[in-house]
Amino acid sequence: MLSTGLPQGSVPKLERPGPLRERVYEALLELIITRSLRPGQHLVETELAGHLGVSRQPVREALQRLSTEGWIDLRPAQGAFVHEPTEEEADQLLVVRALLEAEAARLAAANASGKGLNRLDVLCSTGERAVEADDIDAVVAANAAFHAYVMELAGNSVLSELAGQVERRVRWYYTPIARQRGMQSWKEHRELIAAIADRDEARAQRVMRTHTEHTRTSYHQREKTAD
Repeated sequence: MLSTGLPQGSVPKLERPGPLRERVYEALLELIITRSLRPGQHLVETELAGHLGVSRQPVREALQRLSTEGWIDLRPAQGAFVHEPTEEEADQLLVVRALLEAEAARLAAANASGKGLNRLDVLCSTGERAVEADDIDAVVAANAAFHAYVMELAGNSVLSELAGQVERRVRWYYTPIARQRGMQSWKEHRELIAAIADRDEARAQRVMRTHTEHTRTSYHQREKTAD
């Protein structure tokens, strides 16, 4: 196992065609979001380069970009470390997320078609199966897909753009509590689908607000060993 904490073979070697710098950045960001690279973990350029099958240069460039975006911290004479979010940072983002998601739920109730409702049902079933299988990566992915589709049903491009700016950090914060939230999160998703199906805008907004508040509270109450 590498000192970066990644088991051999957990990330495929990157293909050479295409913008390598961007692909290295995306690969490292995904490893951070899924917490394969954990908050506070030391990142060694040579080891990351070897793991991804690239030279150190695109890794160095990716780390610089990730530092600018707040995903990692560059410490003088020490190197790069995955950023450890404070409780305040997480709270601020999850509060903003709740405002965006609640409005999206209201608009989805006003706009959703039968096809849209069927898609929400499929996404919810996918998440429920992932919970039953205790597949945390699949749970997090399904949760992100469900919320993204509610946002799509809202039909507001500005709202969707703003939500897209926080989506990756929401996944980062949701990963350590996905198991803790468990099936309850998907029961709340089912309540939301019912409200949208009834075209009850106020209820859909209320259900989503309660749902996102449960996630925010769970994050603050999480076991620290989950980080």
